[in-house]
Amino acid sequence: MAKLQELQTQCRQLESQVSAQTWELNVLRARFARYETALRGSQVTVYTQDRDLRYTSISNPMLGRSIDDILGRTDEEILPPDGAATIIALKREALASGQPTRAEVALDDASGARWHDLHIEPLRNDAGDIVGLTCASIDVTERKEGEAHLRLLLRELTHRSKNLLAVIQAMARQTARHVGSIDGFLNQFSARLQALAASHDLLVRESWYGASLRELVRSQLARHIERGAGQIAIDGPAVALKPEAAQSLGLALHELASNAEKYGALSVPGGRVSVSWGRRDGAGDNALEFDWCEQLGPKVKVRRKKGFGSMVIERNLARALDAQVNMDFDPDGLRCHIVIPASQILAAR
Repeated sequence: MAKLQELQTQCRQLESQVSAQTWELNVLRARFARYETALRGSQVTVYTQDRDLRYTSISNPMLGRSIDDILGRTDEEILPPDGAATIIALKREALASGQPTRAEVALDDASGARWHDLHIEPLRNDAGDIVGLTCASIDVTERKEGEAHLRLLLRELTHRSKNLLAVIQAMARQTARHVGSIDGFLNQFSARLQALAASHDLLVRESWYGASLRELVRSQLARHIERGAGQIAIDGPAVALKPEAAQSLGLALHELASNAEKYGALSVPGGRVSVSWGRRDGAGDNALEFDWCEQLGPKVKVRRKKGFGSMVIERNLARALDAQVNMDFDPDGLRCHIVIPASQILAAR
């Protein structure tokens, strides 16, 4: 009877231990499930390897492989040769030194090269002996591509900044040569800077892809259009200019408008300005023909000495865009005919 009671007591103790162990096992399973979920959400691959660099466990496998396809195998068996050599060297260094190491490595898969941030730590047993490695790897390809894109943007920004400063310096120098006072210089130079800024606003809006010719014309003639006097007519198909062409033509439009406001059709209420453009057919070059025509303004007088505006329109356009420029000082109104090569025009997107 006493033996039976002892067995019953031991049975209850075993049941209690089993119950406690079952509860602990369920807790561990829940924690492991949360751990796996977190890894999948973070796209981090965590794995262990023995001293022979055979995979002993892995969570969230990389390179599109399954767990069964990885366990028991080595890096040489599952990784691309070039990437495997680099990674194996890093892991053997960690095994030899007993120190953690970290590096960014490239691995090729079906979609191309993928970059991984790899963290390697020695795995020790209770006695402190190194028995393998624990590694964590995260795909950082998007970050690397973003960094490369940022470097490209910075180089492009530096290049454009230098070009812009060169343009501003040339404007300042040429403006100073053609005005007789500080006030005159400040007024003309400020106006030209505003014209340049208007072109840049359009380019920034399109991430420096290019600028709509219609919007470029309207931005440079905005002050005159906003008067609502109907002095300006604009006509032409949708055309996008490359950044350099938009910048150069924008300055030329500013000079044409300034000249018209001082001496031409925009200096009198009844004057008219027609701005039109179209692609040249029949010549085989598909160039863009741009026309500025003034009417009903004061009689045009040909000035013997050309000012900065004429230089911008004729010399700078021809040099910067390889454009053909013809200024016709017709007594009835200035006419400017510009032929811009097709190479300065962007394809529709």
